Parts: sequence; structure tokens; C-alpha cells
Amino acid sequence: MLIPIENLADHIFGVQAVGEVTEVDLKNVLLPGLAALVERHGEIYYLLVLDTKVENFTAGAWIQDMIAGIKHLNKWEKMAIVTDQKAVEKFTDIFSYVTPGEAKGFSLAELDKAIAWLNIKG
Repeated sequence: MLIPIENLADHIFGVQAVGEVTEVDLKNVLLPGLAALVERHGEIYYLLVLDTKVENFTAGAWIQDMIAGIKHLNKWEKMAIVTDQKAVEKFTDIFSYVTPGEAKGFSLAELDKAIAWLNIKG
């Protein structure tokens, strides 16, 4: 399930992933949230708090995630992935080199640091 994160700066869209994450979650939460953010600001500052294992994302969820990435390809400014899964955190840091914008991994204990990083625009 994807749960929108409240009380973030207006230029940041964030979600918390818990349990199983499905195609429906991405269609009903992620895609509309990103679209609204792009409409308001023309760019994406994104926070994902991964409180579930990546194995809990269904194949349909991964496809929708890819669609979201491609649909807004030139809009990504910053993406913070917050997780205690070290492989995901390292992948996120590497991913930053091959995509527009910046992607950075943070541990769950560094959630406030991730939000502070996203709050710095430009």
C-alpha cells in the first residue's frame, strides 16, 4: 500500500510504502500525486519511505512505476529513497548518475535529513 505523507513542503510529494504495493496503489496514489505536483510546480521533488521489502511490489506496480518515471522524465529534480535496505539505498545513489535530476538514498533514521535535502530547491 502507498500512503501519502502529509506535512511536507508544497513542492514535495511523498509516499510511504507498507506491505504489498500493487498497480492500483501506483495508479490511485503515485501517478495522481506526481501529476498534481508537476501541474503546480513543473518539476518533481519526490520522497519514498520504503517500509516494506522491494519484493512486496507486484509486477504491475513496477510497470506503473516505470510509466511514471518515463511520463515525467524531464521533470525529476530530486528523489529521496528512505530505507534500511542497503542494496536499495546504494542502487538509488547509482541511479542518480543515469537519470535526470538527483536521486539519493537515506536510512530510515535519516528521514529528517532526506526531507531537509528535498527542501533545498535548485
